[in-house]
Amino acid sequence: MQTHILGYPRIGSRREQKKANEQFWAGKITTQELLAVGENIRKENWKIQKEAGLDVVTCNDFSWYDQVLDMSLTLGAIPERYKTIAESKSELELYYAMARGFQKEGWDITAMEMTKWLDTNYHYLVPEFTKNQQFSFYSQRIIENFKEAKENNPGKNVKPAILGLVSYLLLGKEKENSFDRLDLASSILLIYEEILTELQAQGSEFIQWDEPCLCLDLSPKAKETYQKVYQYLREKFPKLQFILVTYFGGLKDNLPLAATLPIDILHIDLARNPEQLEEVLAALPKEKKLSLGLVDGRNIWKNNFEKSLAFINQAVEHLGVDRVWIATSCSLLHSPCDLDLETKLNPEIRQWLAFAKQKVTEVATLKKLALSSDLQNEDELKQNIATFKARETSLLIHDEAVKARLANITADDSKRKNNFAVRQKAQQELLKLPLFPTTTIGSFPQTSEVRKYRSQYKKNEITEEQYTEWLKNEIKESILWQEETYIDVLVHGEFERNDMVEYFGEQLKGFVFSQNGWVQSYGSRCVKPPIIFGDVSRPQPMTVFWSQYAQSLTSKWVKGMLTGPVTILQWSFVRDDQPRSTTCKQIALAIRDEVADLEKAGIKIIQIDEPAIREGLPLRKSAWQEYLEWAIEAFRISASLVEDSTQIHTHMCYSEFNDIIQNIADMDADVITIECSRSQMELLNAFSDFKYPNEIGPGVYDIHSPRIPSESEMIDLLKKACKVLPKEQLWINPDCGLKTRNWEETKKALLAMVATAKEARRIFADVKEVQFS
Repeated sequence: MQTHILGYPRIGSRREQKKANEQFWAGKITTQELLAVGENIRKENWKIQKEAGLDVVTCNDFSWYDQVLDMSLTLGAIPERYKTIAESKSELELYYAMARGFQKEGWDITAMEMTKWLDTNYHYLVPEFTKNQQFSFYSQRIIENFKEAKENNPGKNVKPAILGLVSYLLLGKEKENSFDRLDLASSILLIYEEILTELQAQGSEFIQWDEPCLCLDLSPKAKETYQKVYQYLREKFPKLQFILVTYFGGLKDNLPLAATLPIDILHIDLARNPEQLEEVLAALPKEKKLSLGLVDGRNIWKNNFEKSLAFINQAVEHLGVDRVWIATSCSLLHSPCDLDLETKLNPEIRQWLAFAKQKVTEVATLKKLALSSDLQNEDELKQNIATFKARETSLLIHDEAVKARLANITADDSKRKNNFAVRQKAQQELLKLPLFPTTTIGSFPQTSEVRKYRSQYKKNEITEEQYTEWLKNEIKESILWQEETYIDVLVHGEFERNDMVEYFGEQLKGFVFSQNGWVQSYGSRCVKPPIIFGDVSRPQPMTVFWSQYAQSLTSKWVKGMLTGPVTILQWSFVRDDQPRSTTCKQIALAIRDEVADLEKAGIKIIQIDEPAIREGLPLRKSAWQEYLEWAIEAFRISASLVEDSTQIHTHMCYSEFNDIIQNIADMDADVITIECSRSQMELLNAFSDFKYPNEIGPGVYDIHSPRIPSESEMIDLLKKACKVLPKEQLWINPDCGLKTRNWEETKKALLAMVATAKEARRIFADVKEVQFS
């Protein structure tokens, strides 16, 4: 019986990776200083695995930005627009240019498209493929990382984690018509062969193939490609031990394929799909081993040892002890680093939790317990059983008033008073907005000064009155600047908010927060998800004071800014003792109360952000409808109480909408804003083909890149939007909130955005039916 994990968080327990990246981009540290930070993080991660007693140590799970981008660079899958940088800059500079764009030294190159990693809140850089694309073994990072791991882990088996070829292709996009990216498999396979040849020469015995797409609906061609790829690799490398890793769901109809591929060890995720074990055991050939993903890599609750041991015993009974491995369900990339750093958590709640470091220990402990000859006297098991019993009966969890309110919800609670056509007329009469109204998504730059004042307030270094006055001044300046810029619908800037989910969680009952529970969202962007441990309710208004104050400063409309129930759910660590749908509707009722109070306070435009609606979809389409029914209902519960003249906005980013466009329409938001610039308005095709009836704000510039778009660039994007949607439906806005940008970038980009709107209105001033040429 062997133990391993699929990957460890790469940000460092105190976000060392994030800080080093941002210092490097700002020119404050050298390349060598940056690389030294990465080396220290990797050494610490390996040390944790060794000290816990894992049998196999994982490497190549560290990344400076994204593991899919790492694979693109390894394979030489470099889009044409970066070729000049590739010829004149370092590999690291090229890497960051692909991730963030490059706008200096006379170059102005856009970043690669970014989207969600399956159903997580992690974002990856989407590979770009063309028909006759050439590949090469461009980056040696995998080899260098393996050699480093071997040197730092003497006497240990070290396995590199590598994104499998088929998943890599399926996660990418064709950038030309009339070809299938799977046709590139044979060309890329030659590079994978080079990688394995070098790894084997360096002493590698195990290869972890990450193939999450085996848990998706696969085409016959994809299945055939899987067979060809792994047959070829097995023939070339008969001595390497292949660990085929699947996660985030069950194999289901892909089980016959996965079980018969020429691999040595099959890994399955039993945290997300425990029901699959029996079927997998029956299908697994006698020569293969099974890795049980028992310790949940995506949530923060302790492992239930009794339940996990039952799975292990079932597997051992069927396979024998030597054919069973124990592991995390997926990479611990999605978990915070270390619970030991949490000194302020409620002790009762803290004992229910396990972060990445503790989960590594849980994997090793499960092996010890599984092999114990006197299980009933094992202290770890006794303590674990006691913890779970205490949690079940805790008075912190249950609120009968919340349960009763949810039980009394009816269908009318998720319906607006009238349809959109009626509401739109009422809103036009009240709001009197121009053609192509401009707005932003909500947040303005969270500068070092903003963070400093927030930190001082939390440390009681300044009084609440001082902090409030400072925030008021920031809001006043932002409102004045927006007025001077002629933005049509203003925002207060969210200077009082640390994070779009954390801010609300801190004010809702049923939530608790960590001090250092950071996880990576993309690049250097880290979030600290709330922990939902009990029934959720809103004790008092959360945003009304700031929205009402901002509105008092201007005669223009100011949006009230809220995070929607599905996004709060998705971007939190959610309790696992009741259905997610129940928790989501509890949050919806809390947001509903806030919407009602905003409207009473005179806020007539209210944005309820739901960027995670698409992200929350189950991996298999057969399970979509159940999820979408309760997710859309939750949004509508939160939004449906208002009058016709109150305009409800929602925002979504980095999602593919084609398959759920009907459900997005069912949300019945008056205005939806979406990310569109990196995809060059491609996402609007879904809304056009569907004849989406409500208003849409397609993002005209990418806020996740530091490059500043020109007015002509935005006009070109708006032209594309006008070709597929009526002008009366269109708003003009950025892709997302601006908190991660600086003010210089923000002001220049928004001035160009407003100029774009003015030019569009000029074109349409006299001949309303004309479209952009």
